[in-house]
Amino acid sequence: MGSERQERMKALGARLRGLRVGAGLTGAVVAQRAGVGQPTVSKVETGRMVPSVEVLGRLSSALGLDESMEREVRDLLAAVEAAPSTPEASEDESLLGAVVDDAVRSARLVRSFQCVVLPAMLQSAEYARHVFESAPHATPEAVGRAVAARIDRQSVLYEPGRESVFVLTEGVLRTWPGSPALMLAQLDRLLAVESLSTVRLGVIPWRHAVPVMPRHGFTLCDQRSVVVETFRNERLVDDLAEVAAYEETFSRFGEAAVYGSEARELLLRMMKEFQELSHSIHPIEE
Repeated sequence: MGSERQERMKALGARLRGLRVGAGLTGAVVAQRAGVGQPTVSKVETGRMVPSVEVLGRLSSALGLDESMEREVRDLLAAVEAAPSTPEASEDESLLGAVVDDAVRSARLVRSFQCVVLPAMLQSAEYARHVFESAPHATPEAVGRAVAARIDRQSVLYEPGRESVFVLTEGVLRTWPGSPALMLAQLDRLLAVESLSTVRLGVIPWRHAVPVMPRHGFTLCDQRSVVVETFRNERLVDDLAEVAAYEETFSRFGEAAVYGSEARELLLRMMKEFQELSHSIHPIEE
């Protein structure tokens, strides 16, 4: 991110925080009034997130700003959007997903449904590298930093007091990058994570019809926000009505999945198939 843009983001955030403190409101109260997640308020105020015009309007209403103050913060947002940013920094920002990282780390309950790619929280470093390398204009340096950040984010799986629920289709396990050896290591990791008391892993087998045709994967962070991963980046949605719709959809996918011994049996069967596949694939001689 260009330094000029960053300074303008900090100026906008500092002004909003000053207005909130001056009104005697907490971030939680403002978030509730605005219908956004509390992490959104925090990130905007600390200059780590650029709010959309709609979100800024909600925050202004929640703060009870008069017309003059509302115009002032709108002008600050326009200044942020007009500021230049370097392409390299933009690529890093897209890959690293700092806003998403904070949302996941602050959540006590994470629920993720995936229909093509493994959940970010369960990916091995090598699997994640293939994911990030597929992003447009990804550089080796940016990919390396993104992989490190993703692996670091996974530490929350082991923290007491947190709960993580993952539901994926069997198709995810059959969609593999790199080599069968990579997937053998990845499946071994899934078996290890599935045994954690803080994790529940479900798989929708081929033999089960899906209750809803999946359009894309998503990750719910508590009941406050949902993360949608695209080819270019991870997008955070904190509209409470939309989050509620994703919650209902996740519940339906969860009901179609198998867990526990059935899920482990399926993972072991996948490992056997990849072992057989690795024996049938011969390296190309140069």
